[in-house]
Amino acid sequence: ELRPVELGRYFGQKIDDGRIHVWIRTAAKLPDDPALHMCALAYASDFSLLDAVMARYGRTLFDKRMMPASLDHAMWFHRPFRADEWLLYVQDSPSAQGGRGLTRGLIFKPDGTLVASVAQEGSVRERR
Repeated sequence: ELRPVELGRYFGQKIDDGRIHVWIRTAAKLPDDPALHMCALAYASDFSLLDAVMARYGRTLFDKRMMPASLDHAMWFHRPFRADEWLLYVQDSPSAQGGRGLTRGLIFKPDGTLVASVAQEGSVRERR
């Protein structure tokens, strides 16, 4: 499940610094296996991260004119967490140029505890 915080983005609002917030969790309860929770979060962390690049230009991942693709993706786990409980995914894009963008993400428990960090470079182009 994904619940974006800045809903105006889906109506063309630009976010100049590319900083966005998304609440995420799995749609179903997971078994108590920490490795499974890490795998689920790693998968989920890749889905929306390039949205931070597109936020700078008033676009979203759901814009059919855009063609985003991950070029690389790195993740670090800092503390235990459950992927089936809400986590706040704070994403930003410090650099975007020439159809490529760098994105970073910090993932927090609702109490503010940092559980994971993410970095990604991606290709973000308009379809022709």
